[in-house]
Amino acid sequence: MNTTAEATGGAASNRRILLVDDSVDAAFAMSMLLEALGHEVHTEHDGPHALASLDAFRPDVIVLDIGLPGMNSFEVAREMRKHDVTRHALLLAMTGYGSDADKQEAIAAGFDHHLTKPVSIGNLEALLNPR
Repeated sequence: MNTTAEATGGAASNRRILLVDDSVDAAFAMSMLLEALGHEVHTEHDGPHALASLDAFRPDVIVLDIGLPGMNSFEVAREMRKHDVTRHALLLAMTGYGSDADKQEAIAAGFDHHLTKPVSIGNLEALLNPR
């Protein structure tokens, strides 16, 4: 039987990932995939709930959809960078917006990487488990 570590070609890192996406279906599918890859995932569907979950969940990675309703995703990213728990977390923007200006805006808001949908699972895993 293949373990997750064997399937991904190395030891799973068991990252604590906060996934924030207003699409319930997209969040469910991505969380199932990330869990199958050996990660612990907590899902929220808006910025205020994501920020409220930081102390309890203590993520070391945040995957944040840019197109959130209400609280702007760039505001959420800036707030996460101010928070003691997530100041140094890996912050990944996941979005359908992929222009150079979109990427620059994400980096300026504090994101480490900008991933354009559909996200390559190989690229995502490379960021989560750098060799």
